[in-house]
Amino acid sequence: MQNRAIAHLDLDSFFVSVERLRDSRLEGKPVIVGGNSDRGVVAACSYETRLFGVRSAMPMKVARQLCPDAIILRGDFEAYSQYSSMVTQIMVDNAPVVEKASIDEFYLDMTGMEKFFGTWKFVKELRTKVTKETGLSISLGLSGNKTISKMATNEAKPAGQLQISQGQEQAFLAPLSVSKIPLCGKVTTQTLRNMGITNIGVLSKIPLKMLEKTFGKLGTMLWERANGIDTSPIVPYHDPKSASKEITFEKDTTDVDFLRRVLLKLVEELCYELRKSGFCACCITVKIRYSDFNTFTKQLSIQMSASDRVMTKHALELFDKLYERRLLIRLIGVRFSKLVRGTQQLNLFDDEAKLAPLYYAMDRIRDRYGTDAIGRALNIDLNTRNASLMQNNVP
Repeated sequence: MQNRAIAHLDLDSFFVSVERLRDSRLEGKPVIVGGNSDRGVVAACSYETRLFGVRSAMPMKVARQLCPDAIILRGDFEAYSQYSSMVTQIMVDNAPVVEKASIDEFYLDMTGMEKFFGTWKFVKELRTKVTKETGLSISLGLSGNKTISKMATNEAKPAGQLQISQGQEQAFLAPLSVSKIPLCGKVTTQTLRNMGITNIGVLSKIPLKMLEKTFGKLGTMLWERANGIDTSPIVPYHDPKSASKEITFEKDTTDVDFLRRVLLKLVEELCYELRKSGFCACCITVKIRYSDFNTFTKQLSIQMSASDRVMTKHALELFDKLYERRLLIRLIGVRFSKLVRGTQQLNLFDDEAKLAPLYYAMDRIRDRYGTDAIGRALNIDLNTRNASLMQNNVP
Protein backbone atom coordinates (compact mmCIF):
# COMPACT_ATOMS: atom_id res chain seq x y z
CA MET A 1 0.00 0.00 0.00
CA GLN A 2 1.35 3.40 -0.98
CA ASN A 3 2.37 5.65 1.90
CA ARG A 4 0.26 8.79 2.12
CA ALA A 5 1.74 12.27 2.01
CA ILE A 6 -0.53 14.81 3.72
CA ALA A 7 0.39 18.48 4.05
CA HIS A 8 -1.26 20.88 6.49
CA LEU A 9 -1.00 24.64 6.01
CA ASP A 10 -2.33 27.16 8.52
CA LEU A 11 -2.30 30.94 8.16
CA ASP A 12 -0.56 32.52 11.15
CA SER A 13 -2.85 34.68 13.32
CA PHE A 14 -4.93 35.17 10.19
CA PHE A 15 -7.29 37.99 11.19
CA VAL A 16 -4.46 39.98 12.74
CA SER A 17 -2.26 39.41 9.67
CA VAL A 18 -4.97 40.80 7.40
CA GLU A 19 -5.39 43.84 9.64
CA ARG A 20 -1.64 44.48 9.50
CA LEU A 21 -1.68 44.29 5.71
CA ARG A 22 -4.37 46.96 5.76
CA ASP A 23 -2.54 49.10 8.35
CA SER A 24 1.23 48.67 8.61
CA ARG A 25 1.27 50.70 11.85
CA LEU A 26 0.00 47.58 13.62
CA GLU A 27 3.21 45.66 12.87
CA GLY A 28 4.97 44.50 16.02
CA LYS A 29 2.21 45.78 18.30
CA PRO A 30 -0.15 43.70 20.48
CA VAL A 31 -3.40 43.36 18.52
CA ILE A 32 -6.68 41.68 19.41
CA VAL A 33 -9.61 41.16 17.03
CA GLY A 34 -12.96 40.72 18.73
CA GLY A 35 -15.87 42.37 20.48
CA ASN A 36 -15.12 45.68 22.16
CA SER A 37 -17.49 45.24 25.10
CA ASP A 38 -16.73 43.20 28.21
CA ARG A 39 -19.21 40.61 26.97
CA GLY A 40 -17.24 40.13 23.75
CA VAL A 41 -14.57 37.52 23.26
CA VAL A 42 -11.25 37.28 21.48
CA ALA A 43 -11.64 36.04 17.90
CA ALA A 44 -7.91 36.33 17.12
CA CYS A 45 -4.82 37.76 18.76
CA SER A 46 -1.28 38.56 17.73
CA TYR A 47 1.69 36.60 19.04
CA GLU A 48 2.70 39.69 21.01
CA THR A 49 -0.49 39.40 23.08
CA ARG A 50 -0.06 35.65 23.56
CA LEU A 51 3.09 36.35 25.57
CA PHE A 52 0.73 37.87 28.16
CA GLY A 53 -1.53 34.81 28.15
CA VAL A 54 -4.20 36.08 25.75
CA ARG A 55 -5.88 33.30 23.74
CA SER A 56 -8.68 32.94 21.19
CA ALA A 57 -12.19 32.56 22.66
CA MET A 58 -11.08 34.26 25.88
CA PRO A 59 -13.48 36.85 27.33
CA MET A 60 -12.41 40.31 26.22
CA LYS A 61 -12.56 41.57 29.80
CA VAL A 62 -9.90 39.03 30.80
CA ALA A 63 -7.79 39.79 27.72
CA ARG A 64 -7.77 43.51 28.58
CA GLN A 65 -6.60 42.72 32.09
CA LEU A 66 -3.80 40.50 30.83
CA CYS A 67 -2.66 42.92 28.12
CA PRO A 68 -3.99 46.46 28.84
CA ASP A 69 -1.89 48.00 26.04
CA ALA A 70 -3.41 45.81 23.33
CA ILE A 71 -5.02 47.46 20.31
CA ILE A 72 -8.55 46.06 19.98
CA LEU A 73 -10.16 45.90 16.55
CA ARG A 74 -13.74 44.98 15.74
CA GLY A 75 -12.75 43.07 12.62
CA ASP A 76 -13.75 43.09 8.95
CA PHE A 77 -15.03 39.65 7.98
CA GLU A 78 -15.59 40.57 4.36
CA ALA A 79 -11.87 41.35 4.07
CA TYR A 80 -10.95 38.11 5.84
CA SER A 81 -13.15 36.15 3.47
CA GLN A 82 -11.56 37.82 0.44
CA TYR A 83 -8.03 37.00 1.60
CA SER A 84 -9.07 33.44 2.43
CA SER A 85 -10.46 33.07 -1.09
CA MET A 86 -7.14 34.30 -2.53
CA VAL A 87 -5.21 31.65 -0.59
CA THR A 88 -7.76 28.97 -1.48
CA GLN A 89 -7.39 29.72 -5.17
CA ILE A 90 -3.60 29.37 -4.95
CA MET A 91 -4.00 26.00 -3.24
CA VAL A 92 -6.56 24.70 -5.72
CA ASP A 93 -4.51 25.89 -8.71
CA ASN A 94 -1.33 24.17 -7.55
CA ALA A 95 -2.15 21.09 -5.44
CA PRO A 96 -3.84 17.89 -6.69
CA VAL A 97 -6.37 17.50 -3.83
CA VAL A 98 -7.26 20.31 -1.40
CA GLU A 99 -9.46 20.28 1.69
CA LYS A 100 -10.37 23.65 3.18
CA ALA A 101 -10.82 22.85 6.87
CA SER A 102 -11.66 26.42 7.89
CA ILE A 103 -11.23 30.01 6.77
CA ASP A 104 -7.45 29.82 7.43
CA GLU A 105 -6.56 26.12 7.39
CA PHE A 106 -5.90 23.67 4.53
CA TYR A 107 -4.99 20.00 4.00
CA LEU A 108 -3.35 18.80 0.79
CA ASP A 109 -3.15 15.18 -0.34
CA MET A 110 0.20 14.88 -2.11
CA THR A 111 0.21 11.07 -2.24
CA GLY A 112 1.97 9.78 -5.36
CA MET A 113 3.49 13.14 -6.25
CA GLU A 114 6.95 12.13 -5.05
CA LYS A 115 7.57 10.27 -8.34
CA PHE A 116 7.20 13.53 -10.28
CA PHE A 117 9.00 15.94 -7.96
CA GLY A 118 10.05 16.14 -4.33
CA THR A 119 6.89 16.51 -2.24
CA TRP A 120 8.62 18.40 0.58
CA LYS A 121 10.25 20.75 -1.90
CA PHE A 122 6.90 21.30 -3.64
CA VAL A 123 4.90 22.19 -0.51
CA LYS A 124 7.67 24.49 0.74
CA GLU A 125 7.56 26.34 -2.56
CA LEU A 126 3.76 26.51 -2.34
CA ARG A 127 4.03 28.01 1.15
CA THR A 128 6.46 30.63 -0.20
CA LYS A 129 4.10 31.36 -3.10
CA VAL A 130 1.20 32.06 -0.73
CA THR A 131 3.24 34.57 1.26
CA LYS A 132 4.64 36.21 -1.87
CA GLU A 133 1.27 36.63 -3.60
CA THR A 134 -0.88 37.56 -0.58
CA GLY A 135 1.56 38.96 1.99
CA LEU A 136 0.22 36.53 4.60
CA SER A 137 2.42 34.42 6.86
CA ILE A 138 1.64 30.68 6.77
CA SER A 139 3.04 27.61 8.52
CA LEU A 140 3.44 24.09 7.13
CA GLY A 141 3.50 20.51 8.35
CA LEU A 142 4.01 17.36 6.26
CA SER A 143 3.58 13.72 7.29
CA GLY A 144 1.62 10.59 6.47
CA ASN A 145 -1.70 11.68 8.00
CA LYS A 146 -3.80 14.70 8.92
CA THR A 147 -3.31 14.61 12.69
CA ILE A 148 0.47 14.50 12.69
CA SER A 149 0.70 17.11 9.93
CA LYS A 150 -1.54 19.47 11.91
CA MET A 151 0.50 18.93 15.05
CA ALA A 152 3.71 19.50 13.07
CA THR A 153 2.31 22.79 11.82
CA ASN A 154 1.42 23.85 15.36
CA GLU A 155 4.97 23.10 16.49
CA ALA A 156 6.40 25.05 13.55
CA LYS A 157 4.32 28.20 14.15
CA PRO A 158 4.72 31.03 13.49
CA ALA A 159 6.03 31.18 9.92
CA GLY A 160 7.73 27.78 10.15
CA GLN A 161 7.71 24.39 8.47
CA LEU A 162 8.27 20.86 9.74
CA GLN A 163 8.35 17.47 8.07
CA ILE A 164 7.77 14.25 10.00
CA SER A 165 9.17 11.43 7.89
CA GLN A 166 7.82 7.88 7.91
CA GLY A 167 9.10 6.06 10.98
CA GLN A 168 9.68 9.26 12.95
CA GLU A 169 6.09 9.71 14.15
CA GLN A 170 6.55 8.27 17.65
CA ALA A 171 9.77 10.21 18.26
CA PHE A 172 7.94 13.40 17.32
CA LEU A 173 4.81 12.70 19.36
CA ALA A 174 6.26 11.18 22.53
CA PRO A 175 7.54 14.32 24.33
CA LEU A 176 4.51 16.48 23.46
CA SER A 177 1.83 17.29 26.02
CA VAL A 178 -1.45 15.39 25.64
CA SER A 179 -3.10 18.80 25.25
CA LYS A 180 -1.42 19.05 21.82
CA ILE A 181 -3.65 16.30 20.42
CA PRO A 182 -6.35 17.89 18.23
CA LEU A 183 -9.81 17.73 19.86
CA CYS A 184 -8.30 16.97 23.27
CA GLY A 185 -10.00 19.70 25.29
CA LYS A 186 -9.40 21.04 28.78
CA VAL A 187 -11.61 18.51 30.54
CA THR A 188 -10.07 15.52 28.75
CA THR A 189 -6.56 16.87 29.32
CA GLN A 190 -7.24 17.32 33.04
CA THR A 191 -8.72 13.82 33.31
CA LEU A 192 -5.60 12.36 31.69
CA ARG A 193 -3.37 14.34 34.04
CA ASN A 194 -5.37 13.06 36.99
CA MET A 195 -4.53 9.58 35.73
CA GLY A 196 -0.85 10.52 35.68
CA ILE A 197 -0.71 10.87 31.89
CA THR A 198 0.92 14.15 30.88
CA ASN A 199 2.66 13.43 27.58
CA ILE A 200 1.73 11.53 24.44
CA GLY A 201 4.50 8.96 24.88
CA VAL A 202 2.89 7.71 28.11
CA LEU A 203 -0.61 7.87 26.59
CA SER A 204 0.46 5.68 23.66
CA LYS A 205 1.36 2.87 26.09
CA ILE A 206 -1.97 2.88 27.98
CA PRO A 207 -4.11 -0.18 27.08
CA LEU A 208 -6.85 0.69 24.62
CA LYS A 209 -9.56 -0.98 26.72
CA MET A 210 -8.65 1.19 29.72
CA LEU A 211 -9.04 4.38 27.67
CA GLU A 212 -12.31 3.15 26.17
CA LYS A 213 -13.65 2.37 29.64
CA THR A 214 -12.77 5.88 30.83
CA PHE A 215 -13.61 7.95 27.74
CA GLY A 216 -15.83 5.78 25.56
CA LYS A 217 -15.37 6.35 21.80
CA LEU A 218 -13.10 9.31 22.57
CA GLY A 219 -10.70 6.84 24.21
CA THR A 220 -10.27 5.03 20.89
CA MET A 221 -9.48 8.30 19.15
CA LEU A 222 -6.97 9.29 21.84
CA TRP A 223 -5.18 5.96 21.61
CA GLU A 224 -5.02 6.06 17.82
CA ARG A 225 -3.76 9.65 17.71
CA ALA A 226 -1.17 8.96 20.43
CA ASN A 227 0.11 6.07 18.31
CA GLY A 228 0.21 8.16 15.14
CA ILE A 229 -2.84 6.48 13.55
CA ASP A 230 -5.24 8.55 11.47
CA THR A 231 -6.82 7.19 8.30
CA SER A 232 -9.27 10.05 7.78
CA PRO A 233 -9.32 11.10 4.11
CA ILE A 234 -8.86 14.49 2.52
CA VAL A 235 -12.28 15.84 1.58
CA PRO A 236 -11.90 17.71 -1.73
CA TYR A 237 -12.79 21.39 -1.53
CA HIS A 238 -15.95 22.66 -3.14
CA ASP A 239 -17.60 25.98 -2.61
CA PRO A 240 -21.38 25.63 -2.22
CA LYS A 241 -23.40 28.65 -3.25
CA SER A 242 -26.38 28.18 -0.96
CA ALA A 243 -28.21 26.02 1.57
CA SER A 244 -31.97 25.74 1.77
CA LYS A 245 -34.89 23.93 3.36
CA GLU A 246 -38.61 24.11 2.59
CA ILE A 247 -41.76 22.31 3.65
CA THR A 248 -44.92 21.64 1.66
CA PHE A 249 -47.96 21.11 3.87
CA GLU A 250 -50.44 18.33 3.15
CA LYS A 251 -53.16 20.74 4.22
CA ASP A 252 -52.85 24.43 3.34
CA THR A 253 -52.92 26.71 6.37
CA THR A 254 -53.27 30.29 7.57
CA ASP A 255 -52.15 29.45 11.12
CA VAL A 256 -49.54 32.22 11.40
CA ASP A 257 -48.25 30.97 14.74
CA PHE A 258 -47.68 27.51 13.26
CA LEU A 259 -46.05 28.99 10.14
CA ARG A 260 -43.64 31.06 12.20
CA ARG A 261 -42.72 28.04 14.29
CA VAL A 262 -42.06 25.95 11.17
CA LEU A 263 -39.89 28.74 9.80
CA LEU A 264 -37.90 28.89 13.04
CA LYS A 265 -37.34 25.15 12.96
CA LEU A 266 -36.07 25.30 9.36
CA VAL A 267 -33.68 28.13 10.27
CA GLU A 268 -32.47 26.26 13.35
CA GLU A 269 -31.72 23.13 11.32
CA LEU A 270 -29.98 25.12 8.59
CA CYS A 271 -27.80 26.99 11.08
CA TYR A 272 -26.74 23.68 12.61
CA GLU A 273 -25.81 22.32 9.18
CA LEU A 274 -23.86 25.49 8.37
CA ARG A 275 -21.86 25.33 11.60
CA LYS A 276 -21.22 21.63 11.12
CA SER A 277 -19.90 22.25 7.60
CA GLY A 278 -17.83 25.28 8.64
CA PHE A 279 -19.81 27.93 6.75
CA CYS A 280 -21.49 31.24 7.45
CA ALA A 281 -24.11 32.98 5.31
CA CYS A 282 -24.21 36.57 4.09
CA CYS A 283 -27.74 36.51 2.67
CA ILE A 284 -31.07 35.06 3.81
CA THR A 285 -34.22 34.52 1.72
CA VAL A 286 -37.71 33.52 2.87
CA LYS A 287 -40.14 31.91 0.43
CA ILE A 288 -43.89 31.27 0.62
CA ARG A 289 -46.23 29.61 -1.88
CA TYR A 290 -49.95 30.21 -1.63
CA SER A 291 -52.72 27.71 -2.33
CA ASP A 292 -53.13 29.21 -5.82
CA PHE A 293 -49.44 28.31 -6.46
CA ASN A 294 -48.29 31.92 -6.65
CA THR A 295 -44.84 32.04 -5.08
CA PHE A 296 -43.13 35.03 -3.47
CA THR A 297 -39.72 35.61 -1.91
CA LYS A 298 -37.89 38.32 0.00
CA GLN A 299 -34.19 38.40 0.76
CA LEU A 300 -31.82 40.41 2.92
CA SER A 301 -28.04 40.82 2.88
CA ILE A 302 -26.53 40.47 6.35
CA GLN A 303 -23.19 40.33 8.11
CA MET A 304 -21.86 36.78 7.82
CA SER A 305 -23.35 34.53 10.48
CA ALA A 306 -24.43 31.00 11.39
CA SER A 307 -26.18 32.07 14.59
CA ASP A 308 -29.67 30.79 15.37
CA ARG A 309 -30.55 34.06 17.10
CA VAL A 310 -29.40 36.28 14.24
CA MET A 311 -30.92 34.19 11.48
CA THR A 312 -34.30 33.64 13.16
CA LYS A 313 -34.63 37.38 13.77
CA HIS A 314 -34.07 38.14 10.08
CA ALA A 315 -36.26 35.25 8.90
CA LEU A 316 -39.23 36.41 10.96
CA GLU A 317 -38.79 39.99 9.77
CA LEU A 318 -38.83 38.82 6.15
CA PHE A 319 -41.83 36.56 6.72
CA ASP A 320 -43.84 39.39 8.30
CA LYS A 321 -43.11 41.61 5.30
CA LEU A 322 -43.82 38.81 2.83
CA TYR A 323 -47.10 37.42 4.16
CA GLU A 324 -49.50 40.15 3.06
CA ARG A 325 -52.26 38.34 1.14
CA ARG A 326 -53.54 36.38 4.16
CA LEU A 327 -54.39 33.45 1.88
CA LEU A 328 -53.87 29.77 2.59
CA ILE A 329 -50.20 28.78 2.38
CA ARG A 330 -49.06 25.44 0.95
CA LEU A 331 -45.28 25.88 1.21
CA ILE A 332 -42.76 27.82 3.30
CA GLY A 333 -39.00 27.81 2.96
CA VAL A 334 -35.75 29.56 3.83
CA ARG A 335 -32.49 29.85 1.94
CA PHE A 336 -29.02 30.93 3.05
CA SER A 337 -26.74 32.14 0.27
CA LYS A 338 -23.42 33.90 -0.32
CA LEU A 339 -21.82 31.23 1.85
CA VAL A 340 -18.27 31.75 3.06
CA ARG A 341 -15.95 29.51 5.00
CA GLY A 342 -15.72 30.45 8.65
CA THR A 343 -15.74 28.82 12.05
CA GLN A 344 -18.10 29.72 14.84
CA GLN A 345 -15.49 32.05 16.33
CA LEU A 346 -16.58 34.55 13.69
CA ASN A 347 -19.82 35.02 15.63
CA LEU A 348 -18.42 35.22 19.16
CA PHE A 349 -19.00 38.94 19.63
CA ASP A 350 -20.99 40.88 22.19
CA ASP A 351 -24.40 39.22 22.69
CA GLU A 352 -23.33 36.20 20.66
CA ALA A 353 -20.54 35.44 23.14
CA LYS A 354 -23.03 34.11 25.67
CA LEU A 355 -24.84 31.98 23.09
CA ALA A 356 -21.79 30.36 21.45
CA PRO A 357 -21.29 27.74 24.21
CA LEU A 358 -25.01 26.93 24.02
CA TYR A 359 -24.83 26.39 20.24
CA TYR A 360 -21.78 24.16 20.71
CA ALA A 361 -23.52 22.03 23.34
CA MET A 362 -26.70 21.74 21.25
CA ASP A 363 -24.71 20.79 18.15
CA ARG A 364 -22.92 18.05 20.09
CA ILE A 365 -26.29 16.63 21.15
CA ARG A 366 -27.57 16.74 17.57
CA ASP A 367 -24.38 15.06 16.30
CA ARG A 368 -24.99 12.18 18.68
CA TYR A 369 -28.77 11.83 18.77
CA GLY A 370 -30.04 13.52 15.59
CA THR A 371 -31.34 16.94 14.62
CA ASP A 372 -34.66 16.50 16.45
CA ALA A 373 -33.00 15.61 19.76
CA ILE A 374 -32.95 19.22 20.93
CA GLY A 375 -34.50 22.51 19.86
CA ARG A 376 -36.82 25.32 20.86
CA ALA A 377 -39.54 24.35 23.32
CA LEU A 378 -42.20 26.01 21.16
CA ASN A 379 -41.33 23.61 18.31
CA ILE A 380 -41.67 20.47 20.38
CA ASP A 381 -44.92 19.29 18.77
CA LEU A 382 -44.17 20.25 15.18
CA ASN A 383 -43.28 16.67 14.24
CA THR A 384 -46.86 15.68 15.02
CA ARG A 385 -48.28 18.18 12.54
CA ASN A 386 -49.08 16.90 9.08
CA ALA A 387 -46.14 18.25 7.03
CA SER A 388 -43.78 16.62 4.56
CA LEU A 389 -40.23 17.67 3.83
CA MET A 390 -39.77 18.29 0.11
CA GLN A 391 -36.27 19.75 -0.12
CA ASN A 392 -33.16 19.55 1.96
CA ASN A 393 -30.11 21.06 0.31
CA VAL A 394 -27.14 21.92 2.52
CA PRO A 395 -23.36 22.05 1.98
